[in-house]
Amino acid sequence: MTNPVQTLTKSVTVNDNPFMKPVEWLSLLLLAGVILVVLPIVLDSFRLNLVGKYLTYAFVALGLVICWGYAGILSLGQGCFFGLGGYCMAMYLKLEASSVANTKIQSTPGIPDFMDWNQITAIPWFWQPFKSLPLTLILVVAIPVLFAMLISFAMFKRRVGGTYFAIITQAIAAILTILIVGQQGYTGGINGITDLRTLHGWDIRTDSAKTILYFVNGGLLIGCILAAQYVKKSKLGRILVAMRDKEDRVRFSGYSVAGFKVFAFCFAAGLAAIGGAMFTLQVGFMSPSFVGIVPSIEMVIYAAVGGRLSLFGAVWGTLLVNWAKTSFSESFPDLWLFGLGALFIAVVLAFPNGLAGIWREHIEPRLTRRVKSLRAPPPAIVPPPSAPVGAPAE
Repeated sequence: MTNPVQTLTKSVTVNDNPFMKPVEWLSLLLLAGVILVVLPIVLDSFRLNLVGKYLTYAFVALGLVICWGYAGILSLGQGCFFGLGGYCMAMYLKLEASSVANTKIQSTPGIPDFMDWNQITAIPWFWQPFKSLPLTLILVVAIPVLFAMLISFAMFKRRVGGTYFAIITQAIAAILTILIVGQQGYTGGINGITDLRTLHGWDIRTDSAKTILYFVNGGLLIGCILAAQYVKKSKLGRILVAMRDKEDRVRFSGYSVAGFKVFAFCFAAGLAAIGGAMFTLQVGFMSPSFVGIVPSIEMVIYAAVGGRLSLFGAVWGTLLVNWAKTSFSESFPDLWLFGLGALFIAVVLAFPNGLAGIWREHIEPRLTRRVKSLRAPPPAIVPPPSAPVGAPAE
């Protein structure tokens, strides 16, 4: 009897589904060339740092491609995991900046300034692990993933999905924002964690440091694209697609649908957390304004404009939307929200599959035909038949 998962994904087999097709390798090289070569050459340090901030949002869009595009799980609370990763990194940087020498004017030297303002006299126990950089790098991913696992396991085991799950994640984003703002003595409140200076003794505030962090950011993004591509092209990716299209048939085939959904949600949370940590390093602060409902919805827009089924499209969509946001806000400060909304509506109505749909429907077929024509052998030249001997001349 044929496996239903194989039936649902019969057009995707191991033999004709390589890790990356030639066109996909070309897309990756194009993206890497633009991010790591072209933009650093043509942009000044300020604009390059802006693009570096945009790229941190691209990590969230990559996770949404797997979570929303392939697994069919729409999350409106990805800002939670982006913020948790950013806060973990900010806590380490703040502790390093709050040495006794730097805080000697405080009533309690050696603790972050906002703790001193709120009459806290000792570093809380949950801040203690962030004194170590290796442990911080682990917790940057581990804490958001564990939080995502707790949420998704509780929801998916009870078969909560679709619109209800999206609303729940949105509510969690609002709750986490209120919690961060309310616990001002431990989180910095509405201002967030600011005045971040050094990373293991290295000053991250200089233009040269921000440029180095930009390249680290771009390299990590390329690595995350390859990791997401591996998930997408593996058997796990095919099961996610089958689960998205025919969830009951996958469940009746003996697969743990809840387990696969938990993995997809946690994978997206881990990518978002990496982006949040790089945001803190690139920008130099973290606040609850990047955790709530509005930034979470914007992150979904990045994936929708780029194409929720394309990893490369998600990155391009993130860059396009944020570039448009910056340009509109600079040129039309009173109208930029309307311009951004019009851009999103126009792309969704005219190109439902986003930028990736334009590439896949119009550009990729032409490139494929061009490559095939270059690989095809030249036609053989057949000489004309010679006239028979003794034939009369014309």
